[in-house]
Amino acid sequence: MEFRCSFALSIHFLLLYSLFSFTVTCLLSCHEDESYALLQFKKKFVISKFASYNPSSYPKITSWNASTDCCSWIGIQCDNQTGHVITLDLRSSQIHGTMDANSTLFHLKHLQRLDLSDNDFNYSQIPSRIGELLQLRYLNLSGANYFGEIPQEVSHLSKLLSLDLCSLFYSPKPVNLLSFKASNLRTLIQNSNNLEILRLNYVTISSSVPDIFTSLTSLKQLSLYNCDLYGEFPSGIFHLPNLRYLDFGNNQNLIGKLPEFPSSGQISMLQLCSTSFYGTLPASIGNLKSLKWLSISQCKFSGSIPSSFGNLSELMFLDVGYNNFKGNLASFLVNLTKLSILRVGYNEFTTNTISWICKLPGINDLELDRVNIGYHSPFCSANLTQLSVLSLRYTNLSGQIPSWIMNLTNLAFMDLSGNNLQGEIPNSLFKLENLETLCLTNNLFEGELELSKFLMLKMLASVELSFNNFSLISGKNPSNASLSHIQVLGLGSCNLNEFPNFLQDLAELSYLYMSNNNVNSFPSWMWGKTSLQRLYVSSNSLTGNISPLICNLTSLMHLDLSFNNLTGQVPLCLGSSVQSLQTLVLKGNQLIGSIPQTYMTASALRMIDLSNNNLKGQLSKELVNCRMLEFIDVSHNQINDSFPCWLGILPELKVVGLSDNNLYGPIRCPAICTFPKLHIIDLSYNYFSGSLPSKTIQNWKSMIASNESQIKYELHSNYTLSGSFSWWSDSYSYSFTISNKGITLLYQNLQNFYYLIVIDLSSNKFSGEIPDVMGDLTGLVLLNLSNNMLSGSIPSSLGNLSNLEALDLSLNNLSGKIPQQLEELTFLSKLNLSFNNLSGPIPQTKQFGTFQSNSFEGNEGLCGKPLSNRCKDDGGSPFAPPSTSYNDQDSGVFVGFDWKVFLIGYGGGLLAGVALGRAFGHEVLRWLLRFILVIGY
Repeated sequence: MEFRCSFALSIHFLLLYSLFSFTVTCLLSCHEDESYALLQFKKKFVISKFASYNPSSYPKITSWNASTDCCSWIGIQCDNQTGHVITLDLRSSQIHGTMDANSTLFHLKHLQRLDLSDNDFNYSQIPSRIGELLQLRYLNLSGANYFGEIPQEVSHLSKLLSLDLCSLFYSPKPVNLLSFKASNLRTLIQNSNNLEILRLNYVTISSSVPDIFTSLTSLKQLSLYNCDLYGEFPSGIFHLPNLRYLDFGNNQNLIGKLPEFPSSGQISMLQLCSTSFYGTLPASIGNLKSLKWLSISQCKFSGSIPSSFGNLSELMFLDVGYNNFKGNLASFLVNLTKLSILRVGYNEFTTNTISWICKLPGINDLELDRVNIGYHSPFCSANLTQLSVLSLRYTNLSGQIPSWIMNLTNLAFMDLSGNNLQGEIPNSLFKLENLETLCLTNNLFEGELELSKFLMLKMLASVELSFNNFSLISGKNPSNASLSHIQVLGLGSCNLNEFPNFLQDLAELSYLYMSNNNVNSFPSWMWGKTSLQRLYVSSNSLTGNISPLICNLTSLMHLDLSFNNLTGQVPLCLGSSVQSLQTLVLKGNQLIGSIPQTYMTASALRMIDLSNNNLKGQLSKELVNCRMLEFIDVSHNQINDSFPCWLGILPELKVVGLSDNNLYGPIRCPAICTFPKLHIIDLSYNYFSGSLPSKTIQNWKSMIASNESQIKYELHSNYTLSGSFSWWSDSYSYSFTISNKGITLLYQNLQNFYYLIVIDLSSNKFSGEIPDVMGDLTGLVLLNLSNNMLSGSIPSSLGNLSNLEALDLSLNNLSGKIPQQLEELTFLSKLNLSFNNLSGPIPQTKQFGTFQSNSFEGNEGLCGKPLSNRCKDDGGSPFAPPSTSYNDQDSGVFVGFDWKVFLIGYGGGLLAGVALGRAFGHEVLRWLLRFILVIGY
C-alpha cells in the first residue's frame, strides 16, 4: 500500500512538472530582434523556381510574416529554454539574390545550424562575417552559387561538427566556383578538431593533402572530390577509427597506395576514381565488411583482384574500370549478390563469357554457355541478379548474348560495347522491361535486326548499335512509335541505305548517329524533327545541296555532315538562325561560294570546320560575335584575304587552321588582338609575306608553357534523359591534321592534346630574320618555318624551347653556324635544317648524335657527322656542293619532311596508314619544284 501511494505521488509530480514545463515553453516566443533580422533577410531576396535544382524545392520564406511567432516559421527552430533561433534551414528554398557582409543573418548569434544549400546567391562571395556565428555546429552552403575564395574566418568556427561547402551539385558537369587556401584549411582543421563531416567537393585547393587530417579522430565523412589536390596521399587517413565515407576522386595528380586495412575497418564508401593511386589491391580489403560503394576507376591499379574481395558481401556499387587489372572476373564477383551497379571495362581481364552473371539451377558453369534455353529461361538462382547497371566495355568478351539475359529483370543500363560478341541479338533481350540504356557498339553481331523491335522496350531512352556486322531493317512502320521514349539512337556503320521511316514518329529523338552508311539524301520529314540536338551523318553518300530547311532544327547543337559529296553553298542561316549550334562540321565536301557572313551576337558556336571544300571569298568579321569559339579550320579552300587579326580578340580561340588558301600580305596585328588561348596555328601553303610578326608572336602568351587550366577545352554538352540515368553526356571530338616530325597526323580527339603547342608558317613568302622572341614560346612542341625566304642566322634563343620535339627550318636562306644552344633541346627528335646556307661544324653531342644526314644536306658549308665530309681541322676535304643548287624560294608547295599519312585514333591507340616515303632523289625533287613554279601553282 505504501509503495502504491509513493508511486501515485511520483506520477502526480511528473504530470505537474510536465504541465509546468509545457506552459513555460509555450510562453517562450521568438526574440523581437531576431524576428526582425529574419524579415530583413527575407526582403533582400526574390523567389525563383530556377534558383534550386531539387525538384522538391519550395519557397519557405514566403510564409514568414511579422504577425506570427518566428519560432513557428518554416525552416526555423528555437531553443526550448531561451527562445533564441538556433536553426535556420533554408535548403532548396528557391532563393535568388546577393548576400553581403551587411546581411542581418549575422545578427543571429545563437545559430547552431545553418543550411542555405541549393539556392542561388548570384556568384557573391561568402561573407567573412560568417566567422561571427561562433555557436555553429552545422554549416551547409553547398550548391548555392557562391563564388571566390572561402574566407579564412570560417576557421573561427571551432565548434563545427559538419561543414559542407561543395561548389555545385545536381549538375552534369559542375565547375569549381570556390577556392580555399591550403593554409586556411589547415587552420580550420586545427581549430575544429571535433569535425565529423567535411565536404569540399569542387572547391579548388591546389595543394597536397594536409597530414593534419590524420588527427581528426571523430571524422566520419571526408569528401574532397575535384579539388586539384596533388602529391602523396597520407595513408593514415584510411585508418581513422570512425571513418565511414572517403571521397578523393577526380584529383588526377594525387598519388597513393591502398594500405593494409584492419579487421575493425568501418568504411562503407571509398571513392578514388580518376587519381594516380597505383599498386595492387591488398588482400586485407576483404576486411571492409561494411563496404557498399567502391569506385577506383581511371587509376593506375594493376595485378589480380584478391579472392578476399568475395568477403565484401554488402557491396552494391563497384567501378574498377580503366585500370590494368588481370584475372578472371568470376573469381571475385561470384559472391557479391547485392551488387546493383557493376563497371569493370577497360582492363586486362581474361574472362571470355558472361556466364558468371547468372547461375542456373542444375547447370554447371561449363555447360551454361552451351545451353539454348529458348523462349522460356529458368530463373537465375544466384549471383548478380540484382544488377541495375552492367558495364562490360572492352573486357575481351566473346560468344553470344545468352537467352537467360531476360532474367536480369532490374537491369536498366547495359553496355557490352567493344567486345567480340557475335551471333544474333536474342529475342529474350526485348523482355527487359526496365531497360533504359543499351549499348552494343563495336562487336561482331550479325544477321538481320528489325529496328522496330526496340519499341517493345517501353522504358528505352538510348540504344547504340553502331559498328557491327548485322544489317538493320526498318520493318513495318509500327503504330506505337510515337509512344516511344527513345532519345539517343546510334546507327553508324549498319549497312543502311536510307533513314529508317519510323524515326519520324520518335517524338523525343534528340541524338541521331548515322555516320559510315550509304545514305544519299535526307527525307523531307527530317527538317521537322525539332527535338534533334545532335545530327551526325558523316562519311555517307549525301549529294546535292544542303537544304536551308535544316535551320528549322532550332534545338540543333552539333551538326556533322563531313566527308560526303555535298555541293552548293553553306546555308547562311546556320550562322544567323540556329542559336544553339555549337559545332558545325562540313569538311571534306564540294561546297562552293562564300563562308556564311552573318553570326548572331549570342552565338553558341565553339567549333567551325569547313576545311577541304571549294569555298572562296573572305572570312566574316562577324565571327567576333562567336565569343565561345574554340576552333576554326577553313584549310584547303580558296579563301582570298589578308590575315584575320580580329580573330585574336576571341577569348576562347585555341586552334586556327588557315593552311592551303590564297591568303596574302604581311601579318601586322594591333596589340588588342592577343589570341589569349591559342595553342595551334597553321598558316602553311599561303602567300603571306614580309617579316615574321615578332610583336604578334610576343602576344601568344598561352604558348609560353603548356597550362591545362588555361587552354583546356570546354566543349562538353549534356542533356537530360528520362528514367534513372538523368544525365547523358556527349563530348564532340575535335579533329585536326598537323605535320608532326615528318608525318601528317590526324589528331582525332584534339581535346586530349591540349599540351600540343604548334606553329606552322611553312611554304609562304616570309623574309627577314627569325625573331628572337620565338624563343620565348617555351611551350612549343612543333615549329615549322620551312620553305620561306628567311635569312640571317638561327637565333640561339631557340635553345630555350625545352619542350620542342620537331623543328623544321629547311628550304630558306639561313646562314651562319648551328647554335650550340640547340643541343639543350633534349626532346628534339626531328630536325630539318636542309637546303640553307649554313656553315661550320655540326654539333656532335646529345640529340645531334641521333639525326641523319638528310637533316643537314644542301648546306655547302656544313661539315662533320653525319655528313660524309669532315671539317678542315679533322683533315677532311672541303664539302663538295651538288651540281645544281636550290635558289628559287618563291613557292609555297614544297615540304622538307617526308610525305606520310597516319591516322591516330581515339586516345592515340589506333595507327593505320600509307607511307609514300622519299620516292624521289633530291635532284628530281628540285626539278619538280621548278616545274610547279613554271606552271604557276
